[in-house]
Amino acid sequence: MAQVVFDYTTWAARYPELAGSVAAPLAALYFDEATLYCSNGDDALVPYDPTNGVTTRATYLNMLTAHIAALNAVINGQASSPLVGRISSATEGSVSVNADLAAQPGSAAWYQQTKYGAAFWAASAPYRTMRYIPGPQPNYGAYPYSDTGGYRWN
Repeated sequence: MAQVVFDYTTWAARYPELAGSVAAPLAALYFDEATLYCSNGDDALVPYDPTNGVTTRATYLNMLTAHIAALNAVINGQASSPLVGRISSATEGSVSVNADLAAQPGSAAWYQQTKYGAAFWAASAPYRTMRYIPGPQPNYGAYPYSDTGGYRWN
């Protein structure tokens, strides 16, 4: 079974701003959660080729791990924001913040809450297109659809 195994060192090197606040065991749990959104099994659409080191799926799963960490972890002493969506307006006097989670196709709104999720959403576009799987083709040369069909024309 070709599966990506979470590598905290690689993830921390790519996302140092998160690694300082997210310990390896918690990051591994976020990685496991990321596999709910991007399959890590043999049936996955995102390729994984461990023989030559090209691990597109590992990159995608690490993006999602960073996205989930940014949404949930305490980073630099700051708890994650309870707001869901993008900030649509803000005022300063008497502090007011409005968040908008507008309906977007294909769950884009959830991914676009962080720069990591937005990067995943953009990068995974080729894997979210329709896949045409042709059905069985009719055989018009076989009975009862043959050209003679049991009838004889004289």
